[in-house]
Amino acid sequence: MIIAVVAVGASLLAIHLGFRAPRRVERGSPEDYDLAYEEIWLPTVADKRLFSWWLPLAGSDSSIIILHGWGGNAELMLPLVAPLHRAGLNVLLLDARNHGRSDSAGFSSMPRFAEDADAAIDWLKTHKKESTGRLVLLGHSVGAAAMLLTASRRNDISAVISIAAFAHPDSMMRSYLDRFWIPEIIKLWVLRYVEWVIGHRFNDIAPMNRLRYVQCPVLLVHGTADKTVPVTDVHLIRENVKGKKPELLLIEGGGHESVGKIKLHAKELITFLENIKPVHTSN
Repeated sequence: MIIAVVAVGASLLAIHLGFRAPRRVERGSPEDYDLAYEEIWLPTVADKRLFSWWLPLAGSDSSIIILHGWGGNAELMLPLVAPLHRAGLNVLLLDARNHGRSDSAGFSSMPRFAEDADAAIDWLKTHKKESTGRLVLLGHSVGAAAMLLTASRRNDISAVISIAAFAHPDSMMRSYLDRFWIPEIIKLWVLRYVEWVIGHRFNDIAPMNRLRYVQCPVLLVHGTADKTVPVTDVHLIRENVKGKKPELLLIEGGGHESVGKIKLHAKELITFLENIKPVHTSN
């Protein structure tokens, strides 16, 4: 009995520590890449604010919203910005809550990342409406999963670029819990507890399940040497789609944090976006 109580207690501690994403505050800015920008604070749920950079491009009616991964920030995504900006896109980079310079808000989760993505979309459509003729979402890791979740619930997104998304939260959580000595029966209880905390069942938000509801073109990008989210995940996501499969770009030798390597494949990203049609419907 005592052992069981200790195991449960250790599991809960591990989970709540896992919900605390390490905060990395930006030290640089788009200016380091010779890009003009505006610093914006966007409103999100519960009266919280999201730090963001808006990089406008005169005359462009197309925009891309970029969201980092767990423990990341907007600055880490800057290597991708210059080629996308040169290709004719306005760019909005944001920090999710509890990340970068954005407000703190209890725990972090993939659905909360998605809420922040929705807030960014709504801000853009309200304050920069002329820039939303084509609206593209790009996310990395948890940010990618969140962008797929967001796109699956809207009809005003033109395209999604998903970088290193996991296939299912259950497998990600199990990978995390495997670091600790936790009996399987308690592990199952912990997984259900996490679902209760975040307010969503894993099956309902898993990228491999949500992608079927995304109405726009999707490009899945994944590094073949990713040790955090193995490349098998991107194949699970893709193969679970009935009918036409989303496009796939594998980055040979790319790890989970290889945004720099992905930058070398900017031409493929831009080629994908060149074929995207405008979306004029509203959510």
